[in-house]
Amino acid sequence: MTVHFIGAGPGAADLITVRGLKLIQKCAVCLYAGSLVPEEIVNQARAQARVVDTAPLHLDQIMDEIKQAHAQGHDVARVHSGDPSLYGAIAEQMRRLDALNIPYDVTPGVPAFAAAAAALKMEFTLPEVAQTVILTRTTMKASAMPAGEELERLGATNATLAIHLSIRNLGYIERALAPHYGADCPVIVAYRVTWPDEKFIHGTLSTIAKLVKAAKITRTALVLVGHVFGHTTFRDSALYDATHEHVLRVHKKQKAKL
Repeated sequence: MTVHFIGAGPGAADLITVRGLKLIQKCAVCLYAGSLVPEEIVNQARAQARVVDTAPLHLDQIMDEIKQAHAQGHDVARVHSGDPSLYGAIAEQMRRLDALNIPYDVTPGVPAFAAAAAALKMEFTLPEVAQTVILTRTTMKASAMPAGEELERLGATNATLAIHLSIRNLGYIERALAPHYGADCPVIVAYRVTWPDEKFIHGTLSTIAKLVKAAKITRTALVLVGHVFGHTTFRDSALYDATHEHVLRVHKKQKAKL
């Protein structure tokens, strides 16, 4: 048997990959994060499959489910939201599977920041504005941020920031980033991207906390910070510039001469 870690995407059922959906449909056991994975995806499991919501379970209980499936020779679809490589808590599961000599693989999913960019019809990297995107979080109830990854230090890059798991930390985000980005830097809070109740709140570092409080958003939101948001005066990319030559374009010119 194999444990298949599957990224279900940000919320919309049709944003799961073809590979991920096929694995869910064929596995005898489906373990999923019920608070974050839509029912439409889990409902694709075969009729006789054992389907378990792991939201109320701790790690030992989840591993017990996997060990039971392993003993019976049943493949497991372990379904996580978004892409499992980002705040997916799969590393600790894989470490235990390694110790038990249980095979596994990983199927990627659409991450929330990419889904937000698509919904907003925005590019997070603009020429001469920002060419770096940093995915991060802040210290709250979970583990502390490692030394050197504090928001104050990351803010010095002036990169586009996608800040996860931090919607209740907007005051700190403003204090940490305003000295680098300016109090009027655009901020977008993306709430439950691609879900039916999806919402985007547009503000600045100095105004976003009040706007989010008024909207009563306290969880399941991504905080996007950067000068790319709303920027309309950036230069065109060199990629499609008629005067810019690259290997593919040069080859076409040479073929034309022949």
